[in-house]
Amino acid sequence: MHAPQVVVVMGVSGTGKTTVGPLLAEELGVPYAEADDFHPPANIAKMSAGTPLDDDDRRPWLDAIGAWAHAHAEGGGVVSCSALKRMYRDRLRSAAPGIVFLHLTGDRELIAERMRERKGHFFSGDLLDSQLATLEPLQPDEYGVAVDVTPEPEAITERAAAELRRLEHQ
Repeated sequence: MHAPQVVVVMGVSGTGKTTVGPLLAEELGVPYAEADDFHPPANIAKMSAGTPLDDDDRRPWLDAIGAWAHAHAEGGGVVSCSALKRMYRDRLRSAAPGIVFLHLTGDRELIAERMRERKGHFFSGDLLDSQLATLEPLQPDEYGVAVDVTPEPEAITERAAAELRRLEHQ
């Protein structure tokens, strides 16, 4: 794959966005940004208390991520962002029309196990079912690919890079 292109690594919490994102950025030779760093403190407090964010909470967060993606459109980048709903992805695309989505997917049991093993993260495993219920997978008209998260992070990254290259040549 060649820059410029911004890849949004999306999926529910526990799929490995924060692990795969930096690996993919390194593979592509572009900067990485962690979506959690774009949340205002009120959002973090809400999620830490086990309360899902609503669309109003997400708008400024998505706009900040979109602004980062727009600023990196020339040289490329990778940013993690759950981007669970089509309208969230549409909002990101409106800020940075050339972005591509990498949807990390896996079954609920695997994701829940990974979440139980996490240390020092504000996201509660209790919110997994809420995120799975909210998730709207990529649609055929959305520019992106889905990659299963069952293997190790390096294998996921390799498969993701290959799928993104394949997508680029379609």
